[in-house]
Amino acid sequence: MSETIMSLLQDKCGQDNFKKLADLNNPAVLEFLGQYVELCNPDSIFVRTDAAEDIAYLRNRAIELREETSLNIEGHTYHFDGMKDQARDKANTKFLATADMKFGAGINTTEREAGLAEVKDILKGSMTGKQMYVMFMCLGPVNSEFSVYAVQITDSTYVAHSEDILYRPAYEAFKSKGQAIEFFKYVHSAGELQSNVSKNVDKRRVYMDLIDGIVFSTNTQYAGNTVGLKKLSLRLAIQKADKEGWLAEHMFVMRVNGPQNRATYFTGAYPSSCGKTSTCMVKGENIVGDDIAYLRKRDGVVYAANVERGIFGIIKDVNPDDDPLIWELLNTPGEVIRSNILIKDGEGYWLGSGQDVPESGINYSGEWQKGKTDENGKPISFAHNNARYTIPIAPLKNCDPALEDPKGVPVDGIIYGGRDSDTWPPVFQTLDWAHGVVTTACSLESETTAATLGQQGVRVFNLMANIDFLSIPVGKYIQNHLGFTDDLKKKPLIFGANYFLKDSEGNYLTDKQDKRVWLKWMELKVHGDVETIETPIGLLPKYEDIKKLFKDVMDKDYSEERYVKEFSIRVKENIAKIDRIVEVYKTKVTDTPAILFEILEQQKVRLTEAQAKLGDVIAPSQFV
Repeated sequence: MSETIMSLLQDKCGQDNFKKLADLNNPAVLEFLGQYVELCNPDSIFVRTDAAEDIAYLRNRAIELREETSLNIEGHTYHFDGMKDQARDKANTKFLATADMKFGAGINTTEREAGLAEVKDILKGSMTGKQMYVMFMCLGPVNSEFSVYAVQITDSTYVAHSEDILYRPAYEAFKSKGQAIEFFKYVHSAGELQSNVSKNVDKRRVYMDLIDGIVFSTNTQYAGNTVGLKKLSLRLAIQKADKEGWLAEHMFVMRVNGPQNRATYFTGAYPSSCGKTSTCMVKGENIVGDDIAYLRKRDGVVYAANVERGIFGIIKDVNPDDDPLIWELLNTPGEVIRSNILIKDGEGYWLGSGQDVPESGINYSGEWQKGKTDENGKPISFAHNNARYTIPIAPLKNCDPALEDPKGVPVDGIIYGGRDSDTWPPVFQTLDWAHGVVTTACSLESETTAATLGQQGVRVFNLMANIDFLSIPVGKYIQNHLGFTDDLKKKPLIFGANYFLKDSEGNYLTDKQDKRVWLKWMELKVHGDVETIETPIGLLPKYEDIKKLFKDVMDKDYSEERYVKEFSIRVKENIAKIDRIVEVYKTKVTDTPAILFEILEQQKVRLTEAQAKLGDVIAPSQFV
């Protein structure tokens, strides 16, 4: 390292903060920091260690700089993003690609050298007049086989505070491992601020360089674009997992409690608005994580760990009836950040909370009153649809003790859930691992809703609920899953789930809380405690078992008539789904494994033969 860079770091850090860096004995860390200190030119640098006083400094600094403001509940703050900075910027989120990189269709890229030049030009001098915050963190439990270490540079105390809630501090791990540690790198600047929000969102960029393992994020504050360890890290981790033989997935991890206190762990992948968080937070079970999981193999068994220790969740519709445990945490002293909601006299209000909303207050648009419109004359809601809460998991009453277990948890089942009005039954098990990967995980779809997109029933393909975050070709990703269990003595069972099935009149056939029963049935099936009915799409539960579970779990009667409506195989719709999925893989994916088409064709043949014998809608009893 040049003496110029070392002198620059010493000058910007001051004695105490430079000592924190020197104690790491890691030239790679100093080289990385020195390069971007020189480029971004902060007035000073604060290095956050794992010490309580360092963590407190960032929280207090966020309030001092008014990136966050205190609410009436002790430890709770709120933050506003700009009017045009309220969601992930998919258009400007790109991989920096070289000519020899093969991503496949649908993955957003830009030429590497040009992209680096562009983003570095934007970052140049971006921290002048500000303090730079340096964070050392870990994805997954610290000092475990799941650990992926990370260094974040940011000029936003809100981003730093959010990451402190969501991820494990790892300064001491960096210190103990010295030069042996590998780490992801992140550089974020909110850019020029106007009214304390990013001003130049037209120059918002989120670029990922897979060669150097670095993410750049500029001219944005919204956490989905700036909290590097979340979905941005997922992209880096998918490539790392591909090289090393494990899986990085957009999955929850939860424990379902079986008979005699039996603990059974599931992971689950659901596209947005398909019931992912509500499933892992369901009454009577335990949460390990709600969003991202790493899956590794050990001693012939799949183990999973939650990458995070907190939740960055959509606050819309969080209320005492539907989300009692999260609601309780949002109304209890502790560490909570809420963003882009309405504030009135130190109280927060959001969509679907059930609160009486005041006629005026402060929100992401500034001073707000009922009837306020934007520059295009469109009404401004009192709270944003994508308003968020950031909370730690540990204080939740249903937090599983394995949250910080460095060994992870054994995975007995994997659930793939979509939003589907007319095809999949509420729950089913696939025929085997390959059948599950192809017909469920690789065939995942989510229907749009009229309320959000103006056109109801449009099916959006979303491979394993991970399509937005892939950093390797789709076919390679599928092949990794197909081969993942080849050497295992115990393969997790794969289940499909669908909470949105409707009858011919458009009425939902299942209730919100019915998932409690479906989870209990899956838990029993994993252990061989229930028998099933084999159908062309997979294995269905028997009526007697579901009836008993409804009574035991929810104290409700469950009629055979309802069972038939929910679990009958809708042949035409299932065949149409296969045709849609085949079309996707034939036209939009260039490296689809041949086995995918073979398994889908086999399922189509089974459905067609059943249709010829039994009709278009087949009750479960007809397969017995």
